[in-house]
Amino acid sequence: MSLPVCPGPGVTACWNLGAHNSSADSSHGLLPPVSPGRTRRRRTTSQCKSEPPLLRTSKRTIYTAGRPPWYNEHGTQSKEAFVIGLGGGSASGKTTVARMIIEALDVPWVVLLSMDSFYKVLTEEQQVLAACNEYNFDHPDSFDFELVISTLKKLKQGKSVKIPTYDFTSHSRTKDWKTLYGANVIIFEGIMAFANAELLKLLDMKIFVETDSDIRLVRRLRRDISERGREIEGVLKQYHTFVKPAFDQHIQPTMRLVDIVVPRGSGNTVAIDLIVQHVHSQLEKVSESQVTIMFIKLQGSVTQNSYFSFLVPEC
Repeated sequence: MSLPVCPGPGVTACWNLGAHNSSADSSHGLLPPVSPGRTRRRRTTSQCKSEPPLLRTSKRTIYTAGRPPWYNEHGTQSKEAFVIGLGGGSASGKTTVARMIIEALDVPWVVLLSMDSFYKVLTEEQQVLAACNEYNFDHPDSFDFELVISTLKKLKQGKSVKIPTYDFTSHSRTKDWKTLYGANVIIFEGIMAFANAELLKLLDMKIFVETDSDIRLVRRLRRDISERGREIEGVLKQYHTFVKPAFDQHIQPTMRLVDIVVPRGSGNTVAIDLIVQHVHSQLEKVSESQVTIMFIKLQGSVTQNSYFSFLVPEC
């Protein structure tokens, strides 16, 4: 006898996923005009605050802030979320690749977690150095790995978390923290995504986005000048002093730890399709374990016709 399965609840809320400008993937016309005077810096944060995270595809709406996952009859999570780690150099196109994976996966619940939100709070002395482009933001010690790991553990278990919002203009955390919930898939991206042994254990799939260094430099120049109000001299100084050495010492060596290397970043659609196929196969295994068969005894003796099957969502 085939057991009926009740469908899960539909998506009732939609947010907009913040993403980099698509022009960031082109190496043409990337440098904005630089005015002779000092450009006033605009407030740029690690998270979009103007609208909640929502992405629409041709088939469905994807809620990118996550949601409480399926729970079994005992009130515990039936399966942990599938976590994808995305690493690579600065301005390699990690966020663009993450967005393409989310769109191609076409699953309703996805969390995109950026390592940019987890920069450490700077001391007054470090603030002075940062203002002069003399603080190294591209070193593992610049990140709060303890908070990153505890946050990702909770998300993987389906628990809600508070995410700090980092202001790149003032080099500080704002007072506003964002709430994220569990999901089918969690994508964690950042330059130091593979730089911590304990963090690596939480990643079910590790992807390195490889992009030519010249393209990464041009993208970084464009972003820091147009979006963060930096001056070209300061950006170049920071790149040659900290960014490039950090890539050679801490980021590029992690390629040997990953499962997949994606050359050319978002331009490599073949690699992205293969990644999506693998994640789909893993999610199919998860979905099988999400069906909880509950046996209900009806009026007297137990017979084959007395059993029903259904999904048990979180209350």
